[in-house]
Parts: sequence; structure tokens; C-alpha cells
Amino acid sequence: ASYAAATGARVRAVLAWHYPAAAGVVPPGTAPPTVSDEVHTHMQDTLAKALTQVYGSPTTDKVETRVAYGHPAQALIEESADADLLVVGNRGHGSFTGMLIGSVSIHCVTSASCPVVVVRGK
Repeated sequence: ASYAAATGARVRAVLAWHYPAAAGVVPPGTAPPTVSDEVHTHMQDTLAKALTQVYGSPTTDKVETRVAYGHPAQALIEESADADLLVVGNRGHGSFTGMLIGSVSIHCVTSASCPVVVVRGK
């Protein structure tokens, strides 16, 4: 947020999800509409709350938001195609103690179409 403000860049915050394999086989790229609609609403709320914590107020004029369907690494790599910089955290929900960088971060660093910054800590 600070870097974007200093450079005049626009921020696009992306939250990605995919249908878990444990829930049954689903054709790639889709999820049942009842699941997709509910998850999309929940994720939009989660994203809005996170951005409010960062910016301290609603962010509709500062940040473009997007909920993407697909593996998080793939969704972020696709987003990098028209980005100047991709910023990711070092650990997500699937991390284990002691890991320095997460698998999504590694995929982004090695495959993104733009420079990648991996942010550690708060």
C-alpha cells in the first residue's frame, strides 16, 4: 500500500480459491454454482476486511479487488501478465513451521511475468 501510494500505482488485491479434491471430482475451472456463489461472497467479505485493516477505511477508490477461481499460484501468475509488480506473502494457510517461503511464493517467483516481491512478517 505504501509503495503504491509513493509511486502512484494502482493496487489489485486478488484472493484465489479452488474446489478441494476431497469434496469430489469437479471439472477443472468450475465449481457447483451453490458452492461458487457462497465462497465468492465470503471471500469478497474477507478481502474487504483485510483491505480495511491495511488502509483504515473502505478502499473502493484505492484498490481493485478480484476473487479468482483456481489454484492461488496459477491465479497470481496469470494476474502478473498485466502487472508491473506482484507482491505475495511468504506463507499462507498450507505452511508448516520453519518454512522460509511458501509454495505459492516459489511458483510466483519462478513463473511470474513481472518482478515479484515476497513480504515476510507484518
